[in-house]
Amino acid sequence: MSKKLYIGNLSFDVTEGELEKSFSKFGEITSVTIIKDSVSGRSKGFGFVEFSDENGAKTAKEGMDGKELAGRTLKVDDAREQRQQRKPRDNNYGYRSKRF
Repeated sequence: MSKKLYIGNLSFDVTEGELEKSFSKFGEITSVTIIKDSVSGRSKGFGFVEFSDENGAKTAKEGMDGKELAGRTLKVDDAREQRQQRKPRDNNYGYRSKRF
């Protein structure tokens, strides 16, 4: 079990403070993050809550999955490991440059 939880189906209006307040009753929280669009800055509707121990995360998952927050039914699950980001492609679309 992970100490970090994925929180899905968030209202676009929910703040990190509101999310922390809703989950803090289950244990000590070390971080809260709502994922935002890099261009508009608007919430993408999901985020993460990390607890100081696995027991807090387990209790929060059991207590909040399927519960309502700001008019939306939350989907709470263990966070998956972050995937490695791919290297940016060059402008040659995979072909070698003829320049040296």
